[in-house]
Amino acid sequence: MMSRLALNERNARFWQLVLLVVILVGWHLASRNQQVAFFLGEPIQVAGRIWSWFLPFEVPANPLFPDGLKGNADIYLHLGTTLLETVLAFGIGTVLGLGCGLWLALAPTASLILDPYIKAANSMPRVILAPIFALWFGLGIWSKVALAVTLVFFIVFFNVYQGVREVSPVVLANARMLGANQRQLLRTVYLPSATSWVFSSLHTSVGLAFVGAVVGEYLGSARGVGYLILQAEGTFDVNTVFAGIVVLTAFALALDALVGLIEKRLMKWQPRSGETEKL
Repeated sequence: MMSRLALNERNARFWQLVLLVVILVGWHLASRNQQVAFFLGEPIQVAGRIWSWFLPFEVPANPLFPDGLKGNADIYLHLGTTLLETVLAFGIGTVLGLGCGLWLALAPTASLILDPYIKAANSMPRVILAPIFALWFGLGIWSKVALAVTLVFFIVFFNVYQGVREVSPVVLANARMLGANQRQLLRTVYLPSATSWVFSSLHTSVGLAFVGAVVGEYLGSARGVGYLILQAEGTFDVNTVFAGIVVLTAFALALDALVGLIEKRLMKWQPRSGETEKL
């Protein structure tokens, strides 16, 4: 069974790679038309822009790059700013969402009172808060962090709240019969029950943290990958825009993979999908 599963995963990786190659080849062929290239960019030029951003090596003029590549390696300050904003927002939003979710799930009276306010805050378009955060925190990183926190917080909050509410009454009754107090229930029953819900929300929150940081950089910033993309849009440099999108996507996937590794380490006790049916 395990060998068949590994074989299926290898097949999936192969076809994913094939699909990526097909997309890139199709993009390249379509971009040979100058009108299409103006709107969609050229994958070779996008790769060249990424090279110039990350590597300090110049490439002389050649058929692929008639003007050559300068190799400025000048993205690291901007990328570091965006990653710092993302990680801070991800961490702060997760901690706040976890704490508030646990509190309201275990405090029915407070949950009942605050329910309409939480729903109202969650339904508010977050982008409209960006000018307010800029006024409060200035144009530094904290206005972007605050905007991204509002995106991450509610995802984590609702998943933790639901996870705690889904705890089996039988498990709670058994724990109380064994003499567990509220703190012990929180540590041994509620938190383990909510863990899978938390990690499910974290995978979504990673992308939203990047979204919040980049949107904040769009609306007012002097550094960041979002700032680079905004400057490129102002000059209709679509290749740089797509290069920024590729870089952000790659780092978002890397952060999501890191969350996945942590999840596997902390969730070893949880049976894999399909294993419970064998018991």
